[in-house]
Amino acid sequence: MRKTALFAITLFLLTQAAFAAITLPAIFGTNMVLQRGIPVPVYGWADAGAQVTIGFKGKTYKTNTGTDGKWSLKLASYKAGGPYDMHITGNGTDITYTNILIGEVWLASGQSNMEFGIQNEKHKADAIPAGTDDQIHFFYVPMNLSLTPVYDIVKQSPDWPNGKWLVCSPQVLGDPHVGWGGYSAVALYFAEQLRKSANVAVGMICSYRGGTPAQSWISEEGLKQAPAFTRYVDTRQRLVDHYNEDSKTYPQRQASYRDSLKIWNTEVGDAYNQTLKQWNTDVAAAKTNNQPAPPRPKPSRPAPMEPADPLGGYQSPTICYNGVITPLIGYGIKGVIWYQGESNGDRLDDAVEYKDLFPRMISDWRAKWGLGDFPFLFMELPNFRGVAVTPSQDNWPWVREGQEKTLSLPNTGMANIIDAGEALNIHPTNKLVPGNRLALVAINKVYGKNVVSSGPVYKSMKVVGNKIILSFDEVHKGLVQASLVGDDVVNAEVKDLKGFGIAGDDHKFYWAKAVINGNTVEVWADEVPNPASVRYDWADNPAGNLYNKNGLPARPFRTDSWPPFDHN
Repeated sequence: MRKTALFAITLFLLTQAAFAAITLPAIFGTNMVLQRGIPVPVYGWADAGAQVTIGFKGKTYKTNTGTDGKWSLKLASYKAGGPYDMHITGNGTDITYTNILIGEVWLASGQSNMEFGIQNEKHKADAIPAGTDDQIHFFYVPMNLSLTPVYDIVKQSPDWPNGKWLVCSPQVLGDPHVGWGGYSAVALYFAEQLRKSANVAVGMICSYRGGTPAQSWISEEGLKQAPAFTRYVDTRQRLVDHYNEDSKTYPQRQASYRDSLKIWNTEVGDAYNQTLKQWNTDVAAAKTNNQPAPPRPKPSRPAPMEPADPLGGYQSPTICYNGVITPLIGYGIKGVIWYQGESNGDRLDDAVEYKDLFPRMISDWRAKWGLGDFPFLFMELPNFRGVAVTPSQDNWPWVREGQEKTLSLPNTGMANIIDAGEALNIHPTNKLVPGNRLALVAINKVYGKNVVSSGPVYKSMKVVGNKIILSFDEVHKGLVQASLVGDDVVNAEVKDLKGFGIAGDDHKFYWAKAVINGNTVEVWADEVPNPASVRYDWADNPAGNLYNKNGLPARPFRTDSWPPFDHN
C-alpha cells in the first residue's frame, strides 16, 4: 500500500506502458454488470498504436491505443439482459469475460455505516441464507490510501474475493474475507428492493471506509474550486512535500510507539479498561433509572500518542478519492448511494461547513465521471448519543441541515432515518430500515414510480397569538404521532407530539407543546408569549414522533436562519 501512496499515477502509467498486452482496469471482468441505457464505456492500456478489438452481443468494435498508452471505446446502448460474453483481442492479447449482465449499476460509498457488513447486521440470520439472487452482483474495492490518483485497484490474490465481481449467494455474503463483516448491509437491502421494483440485474460497487470525512473523498481539483477549502489543499500539499522523509522514519517511530503502549497497558491501560466497563454499566443503570450519567473516568496518565501516518490517515484530504474512487471513474454507473457525515460532526464549525463541502464533493464526482448529473442519493444522519436535554443542542443537527441543503443540487435524494439509530451505538445494527428507505427514494425519484419516499417536510410557518402554526409538504395520507418499533412504524392514538422547541427573539429555546390539527401542527410554550422560531428534532438524539400515515418520519428542521454559534 505504501508503494502506491505517492506519485502512484506516474509509476502506474510507466508500468502499463511496459506491457505489450492489452490490459483493462480491475473493475472490468467476469460477472460484471454493465449499465443499461448508456453507450457502454470500455477502456484500458496497451502499447502505443496497438489495435484493440472488442466483440460483444454480435458486434465488433475497434480502436487504436494513443501515444499515452491509453485506449477507450463506447459500445452500444443496451436494454437489460444477459448473461453475455465479451471478447477482447489485439497485440497478443486474448481476454474473455463471461456471465456479464446488463442492468443498473450503483456505487455504494461513505463511511462506517455504509461499510457495516451484512454479517454484523441485525437480520443476518435471515438475510444471508436468503441471498440467492444471481441477478445481484457485488464488487468490493479493497481500501487503498493515496496522496495522488491511482487509476487501478491494488492487485489482489486470484483466490481472494476482493477486487472482483461476484454473484450474490449465501456463500458470498458470508465470506469472512470481504470488508468489515461482508458486503454493505445497506447496499444489499437497497439492491434487493431495486430488484423487486425494476426486475433487472443490479450491480453494487462497494467503495467505503469507516471514520472518513467528506474532504477525504474529494479530488484536489475539486477542493481548489472553493476558496473556503484552501486549508484542505494546504494539508494535502504538506503531506506530499514531507512524504518521502516521513516514510523513512515511520517504521522506527511505530516500533517505539508499540513498545511504549505495551508498558502503558501493563501499568495503566488494563486497569483503566476495567474501570471503563464498570462506567458503561453505571451509565446504562443511570439511564434506566432516569438519572444523570456519571462522569467518564480518566486514566492516571495519558496513553502514548501513535506517530502520524506519512499519508495522514483516513481523514486526510483527497486520500480516499485518490485510492478507491479514481480507479472506478469512467465505468458506467446509474448513480451513487452515500451514507456519511458522522466524521464531519465532531466539531461545530465542521458540521456547519458540511452544507458547502458535501455538495462540492457531489459536483466533483459528477464532473470527473462525465455522465451528467447522475442520481446521488444519501442517508440523513440517524439519532445517536444521549437523549436531548434541551430543544436545540449538539453538532449533528447542523450536518443534517447541510444534507438537507444539498438537496438543492439536481437529481439528489435523501432518506430520513432519524428514528433508526441507537443512543449508545454509532453503528446501528438494523440496516434493513435504512436500506429500504433509501430504495424508496430511488424507486420514486430515479425510476419514477408512484411510491411515497419521504416523511413530512417543513414548508412554512405563521404566528397566531402565542402559537406558531407549521405547514408541511409530503403529508400524503395525513400527519400522525408514531414511533419505529423494530422494523415497523406504529401509530399512536393521541396527537401530542415530542421533539418541538420554540423561541422568541431572544433565541432561547424552550420545550414546546405541539398538537396535530389536520395537516398542520400547532406549537406553543407558556415561557414564550411572542414566538419567533420553532425547531424540531434539533439534537444528536432527538425524541420527535411526527410521521405521515405512510409510515415515514418528519425531517428535522428549524424555521429560523439564526447563526449557529450564537445560540447552540
